[in-house]
Amino acid sequence: MGLSKPEHPLISVVKFEDIKRHSSSTQTSIIHHFYSIALKKGYISKLKYGQQNLDFDEGVMHFMAPKQVLSFESATKEDFQHTGWLLLIHPDFLWNTSLTGKIKKYEYFSYNVNEALHLSEKEEILVIEIIQKIEQEYHTNIDNFSQDVIVAQIELLLTYSERFYQRQFITRKKNNHKILDQMENLLTEYFASDALIIKGIPTVQYIAKNLNISANYLSRLLHLLTGQTTKQMIQDKLIDLGKERLSTTNLSVSQIAYELGFEHPQSFSKMFKIKTNMSPLVFRASFG
Repeated sequence: MGLSKPEHPLISVVKFEDIKRHSSSTQTSIIHHFYSIALKKGYISKLKYGQQNLDFDEGVMHFMAPKQVLSFESATKEDFQHTGWLLLIHPDFLWNTSLTGKIKKYEYFSYNVNEALHLSEKEEILVIEIIQKIEQEYHTNIDNFSQDVIVAQIELLLTYSERFYQRQFITRKKNNHKILDQMENLLTEYFASDALIIKGIPTVQYIAKNLNISANYLSRLLHLLTGQTTKQMIQDKLIDLGKERLSTTNLSVSQIAYELGFEHPQSFSKMFKIKTNMSPLVFRASFG
């Protein structure tokens, strides 16, 4: 990227305007062994949030864990004229610190790049201040407190990012409810077809992939909107179908279980009892 040799072997703050890159007519992929936290401004190429294009142009943050791949489509010289900051953290820098295991609990490191975090002007200023403090700290003489100070700033940055994501779930309710509607339609079509018999019960990963978002993001979004996880919503839909067939057909419990995608009837009966506090046969008897 045409940058100078890093001043610290395990952590670096980079300005995007200092990166020297060349235009490419093909897809370019980047993979590295760092945690990266990027704040971009004035990015010309189209970015997407879930299935929707961005609808405002404030600062955009995205997070990547080591060994994840970031791809750019048909980059032009103008695409690289954006500004902002890039914080790179090698996992070794976090050993024996409060973030050693904790950093993996921040779900946004597993988000796809199209699930970026959009900042208000005040939030952007706050993020930049923290990044600059990190840069300032490793530019000074390294001492016994340097790592603790930098780790404290990183943890503060991650905590604020967690807060901003929560805010984003709330402020983008319209788009979020679109995703919920799309999931409802996807499940309805899946259950109305022969997919349950042929493919079995849809997984969380299958639902997320068809909605073009990550499984973690989908579960977190659904929990905020409905109080349920993706798996719980799928199970509730299955139980509703089971109730319908128990009350309107003469199919055996085993036949219903197989039609609903269960490999073993006992699994259906167990889930049904957990969800309704009664067995399928007792439920059916109540309609006798």
